[in-house]
Amino acid sequence: MRSQNDHHVATSALFMFRASRVLGALTFLVPASAGVLGAQAVPAAPPKAPATPWYDKLRIRGYGQVRYNRLLESNPELQCEQCDRSWGRNGGVFLRRARIIFQGQVHKNVFLYLQPDFATAVGTSGNVAQLRDWYMDVGLDPDNEFRVRLGQSKVPYSFENMQSSQNRLPLDRADATNSAHANERDVGAYVMWAPKKIRARFASLVNDGLKGSGDYGVVTVGVFNGQTANRVESNDNQHVVARVTYPFAVRTQIIEPSIAAYSGQYVVTADQRTAGVKGHADWNYADERVLASINLAPRPFGLLAEYNVGRGPEYNPARDSIETRALRGGFVTATYQLKRGAHVLFPFTRYQVYEGGKKHERDARSHSVNDVEVGVEWQPNPNFELVAAWYRGDRRFEDKQRPRNTQTGDLLRLHFQFNY
Repeated sequence: MRSQNDHHVATSALFMFRASRVLGALTFLVPASAGVLGAQAVPAAPPKAPATPWYDKLRIRGYGQVRYNRLLESNPELQCEQCDRSWGRNGGVFLRRARIIFQGQVHKNVFLYLQPDFATAVGTSGNVAQLRDWYMDVGLDPDNEFRVRLGQSKVPYSFENMQSSQNRLPLDRADATNSAHANERDVGAYVMWAPKKIRARFASLVNDGLKGSGDYGVVTVGVFNGQTANRVESNDNQHVVARVTYPFAVRTQIIEPSIAAYSGQYVVTADQRTAGVKGHADWNYADERVLASINLAPRPFGLLAEYNVGRGPEYNPARDSIETRALRGGFVTATYQLKRGAHVLFPFTRYQVYEGGKKHERDARSHSVNDVEVGVEWQPNPNFELVAAWYRGDRRFEDKQRPRNTQTGDLLRLHFQFNY
């Protein structure tokens, strides 16, 4: 015989079975929109839109430049290795730059920038692909006013160095400031700060065709290797750099004064020296500069002036040795913006001087520069530019192979640029 407990268990199970069948029937008969016990139905939340993949946030653009430098040339021995290798004897039509840029805010706090160049000269080979920029900006606040830049990028030092060659008026950067860093770049880490309003102003100076330098922060401090772009670090000493700038809006004008400085130890490596040249036992040299600049955006008159002083490695022909020596120099560029319908003209002139070494050239080549350039940039549409510039050069450039070398001369230069 079953116990009384067994009887209760069986009765409960039978009750639960019948209740479940009744609820199932009610669920089938009553529409979901009718709610429960007269309550209003709660609409289902709309599905979230899928996140945009990071690669769909990238913008692709670029530019290319073709030059010819030998029209009305008076001295084929007048050259400038850092400026343009197609100057002088055996120079011809020259592919100066062939660049494509990938950039984008891949996350609200992460900005990516990648720029290779397919027109780099390596030894006697031209049109070699080489990395120019690869860096990430990591924002530290919702508006990215504080951010950290990591990777290979331009060293935040000179306004003209940071200004893209796509925007610059003179065909080459000035020797006095560009001698600080070959190709203007190095691998480093920088902390940058700029208010949201000023970041927008930096962008407008570029996007509105006002020859801006881009956004490198109002205050920037950082470290970089110091051997210049695409060269391995050669000692255990990193360079340090600091820069302060601010673009003031004064009525219709924008005036941007800046100060900057950097310091470190540079190694003149074996591939940069001529056999037999003398120098420091470890080939380490002090490399330090301080710079002041002021830029007036062309609305319509524009002016850019920079001057720096410091010391670094320089060849001394009197002793046939590379020594730490003083350097100094700067430039002034003036321009005026003219608009005629869709056409934009920028007549310009630049005067520059420099006394000092170029650490990245053979034997830290010694230079004395006193140059004048007068030209005009013509933009018939946003995708094409033509620059014609007359250049008058007076240059001394000496290394162990050319201990007494001073050249003067004139040439007319043509520059074609394609923006895409």
